[in-house]
Amino acid sequence: MASLTDFINLSSKPLLWSAASIFFNPIFWNIAARTEHRNHFLTRIFGGAYNGCYVLAVIIFSLGIYRDHLYQLALEDQPFYAPVYQPVIGGILFAIGSVLVLSSMWALGVTGTYLGDYFGILMDAPVTGFPFNVTGSPMYWGSTLNFLGVALYKGKVAGILLTAQVFVVYWFALGWEDPFTAEIYAKRERERAKKQGGKRQ
Repeated sequence: MASLTDFINLSSKPLLWSAASIFFNPIFWNIAARTEHRNHFLTRIFGGAYNGCYVLAVIIFSLGIYRDHLYQLALEDQPFYAPVYQPVIGGILFAIGSVLVLSSMWALGVTGTYLGDYFGILMDAPVTGFPFNVTGSPMYWGSTLNFLGVALYKGKVAGILLTAQVFVVYWFALGWEDPFTAEIYAKRERERAKKQGGKRQ
């Protein structure tokens, strides 16, 4: 009879490091962005909102690359499980996820992708074209599909477990981010309306 250790090695240090990085990244960028929104510390340090946003973008991007590296190391340290080995499905999911991530970055640009709203760099209007006409959070769900695609491509149950963690963490991150971001834009609209009202008087 098969045991749990035939599918996944829960004591693996690379697995634990990968799980930690999946938790850490969205917590870090949300705290950093909210701190910037409150006191503009990155704007002051780097001499402008755009400079501060670009620095944060580099940090977030680098942390993402390192998280993905830890994920690869974690899967290499895990047992192979043939029923999970679905390279064609995994490749398709990875391709779809990559399209969602890359196209959303292209549509938003650097500042739109990397929390420019928190620096006061606001977009004129919401992006409604592809991939935002497919899902409101294409980067998050595209990234989740990438994790799942790699897990299936390599036939690793641990990868599915980590993908579930990615999904849950992103779900909570969106619940934390979306209302805050919406309020930033709502505040701008209130200020615009107030100015328009003042001009009419």
